Amino acid sequence: MNSIDLEFILVLLIIISFILILINKNKISKRNKVLSWFIYQAKSFLPILLIVLFLRSFIAEPFRIPSGSMLPTLLIGDYILVNKYEYGIRLPLTKTKVFEISTPSRGDVVVFRYPGNEKINFIKRVIGIPGDKIKYINKKLYVNNIEYKKDKQTVHTFMSEFTRPELDIYSENNSDRSYITLNDNMAPPNDDEFIVPKNKYFVMGDNRDHSSDSRYWGFVPEKNLVGKAFLIWMNFNSKKFNMKFNRIGSSIK
Repeated sequence: MNSIDLEFILVLLIIISFILILINKNKISKRNKVLSWFIYQAKSFLPILLIVLFLRSFIAEPFRIPSGSMLPTLLIGDYILVNKYEYGIRLPLTKTKVFEISTPSRGDVVVFRYPGNEKINFIKRVIGIPGDKIKYINKKLYVNNIEYKKDKQTVHTFMSEFTRPELDIYSENNSDRSYITLNDNMAPPNDDEFIVPKNKYFVMGDNRDHSSDSRYWGFVPEKNLVGKAFLIWMNFNSKKFNMKFNRIGSSIK
């Protein structure tokens, strides 16, 4: 189930609960024991539903990482929290922004609704903001004609999760922050250039050669942003049926 479906269900349950409480006020349910039971449940669960909707819509929302496109930063099976107010307050369901707070910065890890199918949530790293010129040449990244520094790494806590002879880990530095990326030496370089339009963002996965991102399907509209990923609160890989306890509480950089 995607987050939009769950949000719709929460709103629907809240509306039904309000209707049942109104019915009770009109004393329609006195002779109907089944209806009385539903009204009792509505009164009990309405505060909980309102709190859950408020937290998910305006504070933080949990997501699970199902694929390896953000390796080595995020592992398959990571459960993360996403800050919902970092890029502005949006109304549930309609996603209309009612209050501006900040905009994404280069290097932010963001969750957004995939432009090709807005029922699907993607997570990638922001590489370009509106007006930026992006070049990806021979697996080197240039933003506004400035080359991002790459330093090869030989150590990673979870190297066993993705290590193969053809894979190299790099620390990539954009002068404001550094983060870890992954390159597959067997994959072609896929050179290209882009200019980021107004109100849109250019995103890439940290697993550079195995990520469906802006290089292939275009830019992320500002209106599609869900929030900024900031914390790993659990890790459980259902395929391998194992849990990494030392991932719990890790910040996302």
